[in-house]
Amino acid sequence: ATNGRAIVDSDFASCCDPYSPAFSDTTLIDETSRNDDSAADDPRRLWSSDYVEKMESLLGKSVCRQLAIFPLPDDFILSVIVPVYNENGTVSGVVDRLRQTGIPMEIVMVDDGSTDGTSEAIDDLQTVEGVKVCHHPVNRGKGAAIRTGIGMATGQIIVIQDADQEYDPNDFRFLLQPLLTGEADVVYGTRYGHCDRQLSPWWHQMVNHGISFLASIGIGLRLSDVETCYKMSSRENFEAIAEQLREPRFGIEIELTARWVRNGLTFTERPIRYRHRWYDEGKKIGWKDGLSALRCIAKYGFFRR
Repeated sequence: ATNGRAIVDSDFASCCDPYSPAFSDTTLIDETSRNDDSAADDPRRLWSSDYVEKMESLLGKSVCRQLAIFPLPDDFILSVIVPVYNENGTVSGVVDRLRQTGIPMEIVMVDDGSTDGTSEAIDDLQTVEGVKVCHHPVNRGKGAAIRTGIGMATGQIIVIQDADQEYDPNDFRFLLQPLLTGEADVVYGTRYGHCDRQLSPWWHQMVNHGISFLASIGIGLRLSDVETCYKMSSRENFEAIAEQLREPRFGIEIELTARWVRNGLTFTERPIRYRHRWYDEGKKIGWKDGLSALRCIAKYGFFRR
C-alpha cells in the first residue's frame, strides 16, 4: 500500500513539477482545451472566414447559403437603433441578446422620455462597449427616436430593434445576407413568412394583414408585414430619406417604406421569429395607431406626399 501510495504521489509530484515532461504535456493539453472551449464560446467566430470555410467543407455551399452561414467583411459594423420608452424591465436584456449574436455592432439607444427608471438603466449601459446613448427630454414617439438614431449611426448597415424582446436578434444573419451579396437594397423581417413563431391573437394578425394589404396597394409593393420592426438597409439609404421623415409615432413604418419605394430601391423579405407581447406586459401600440396607419397609407401611398 505504501509503495502504491508512493507511486501515486510521485506521479502527482511530476505533474506538478513545471520542469517535468509530464507537467509540460498536461499543461499544453489543458491550455489548448481551454483555448478551444473559449473560441467555441465566442459568438464572433461564427462570422469568421475560417469558420465559414469549415462549414462549407462539411455541409456544402448550398446548405450554408440556406442556413445563412457567411463571413462578414473585416471592417463591418452593424448599427442597431433601439428606440426605448418605459422598458426598464427588458432594456438590459435586449443589449445582452444583441451582443450574443457576435456581430460587430454599435447599439444606439434612444431613450424617448421614459419615466419608469429606463433612463437610469440606459445610462448604466453606457459603460458597455459599443453602446451609444441619447435621451429625449420628453416623449416624442418611435419615429422621432429613429430619426435621432439615424443621425448617430456610423455603421455600414442599419437595422431597427425594439426594446421589448418580441424580436430575436439572431435573425439578423438572415436579413444581412441579401444586403451583403447585393441581392437587395432593403430587407424586411416578416413575422408571417413561416410557422416557427408564437401565434398572435386572431385580431392582431387580421389587423396587420389588412394594413399590409392596403399599404401594398397604396405604395405599389407587395409586402406581407409592413409594420415589422426589423427594417434593414444601408446607412446611405436611411440617410437619403432622414430629412424627409415626418411621422413621430408608429406611422414611421408606412412612411419609411413609401419613401424607399419612391427611390426605386429593391426590397426582399425574410422570415423571422416573433413573440407577441400583451398590453399588461407593456405593449404600446393601440387602435389609434391603426387609424394612423390608414392615414399614412393614404398620405404617403395614394397621394404620394
